[in-house]
Amino acid sequence: MENSDEITHRTLNHYALVAFKDAYWALPSAERADFHKNWLSALRGAAQKVDVYQATESGLDLLIWSAITADEKGDAAAFFEKFARANAPYRHLVEIKDSLWGFTRPSQYSKARSKQEMDPFAEARQPYLIVYPFSKTTEWYLMSREARQGMMNEHIRIGKQYEDISQLLLYSFGLQNQEFVVVYETDDLPRFSDLVNELRDTEGRRYTLRDTPLHTAIHHPAEETLALWK
Repeated sequence: MENSDEITHRTLNHYALVAFKDAYWALPSAERADFHKNWLSALRGAAQKVDVYQATESGLDLLIWSAITADEKGDAAAFFEKFARANAPYRHLVEIKDSLWGFTRPSQYSKARSKQEMDPFAEARQPYLIVYPFSKTTEWYLMSREARQGMMNEHIRIGKQYEDISQLLLYSFGLQNQEFVVVYETDDLPRFSDLVNELRDTEGRRYTLRDTPLHTAIHHPAEETLALWK
């Protein structure tokens, strides 16, 4: 039996989209390596778990995933203070282009915790990470709970057919411009694309207001990711 504390445990997950500045590229290779070591140590001091991914889109180099438990009111403030202090000495070398973040909470559409739910603190990560902001239309929230539940049941049914793809849903109502941050892990990008394509045919798609920009990143151990630019 799963521990009830684990089921209801709240976490804060923060995804920073990072680009190296010209000053970084001007550094000798040895100085870049020193910066990698010191910066990574500082980032790890700001969160309980930090993963560093290789970005795949133009204008970005890294995606940094920081995760903490957030059961207390002051936990979020403490994280953002530590994260700012970790990055402050290196503002001349790196620029945070954007960030997406939110909190976990139990789903209102599914009573049981899904086996496909991602563990932010897992040691092992899958090769690919996909992150994007998501918001529903006003019409969605004005429908009855029963009508929404029916459409979500269809969404959940399709998702279960792709049991090798894991998901983390973060709530950011009133905290950022989006309502949710949706995060997926997979070892097969074409298969993930098939899942998204199939979900486009569902009735609930009518009520999607925004689900871009998409950010796809590649996982390596943090030191190996940074070493790509050494």
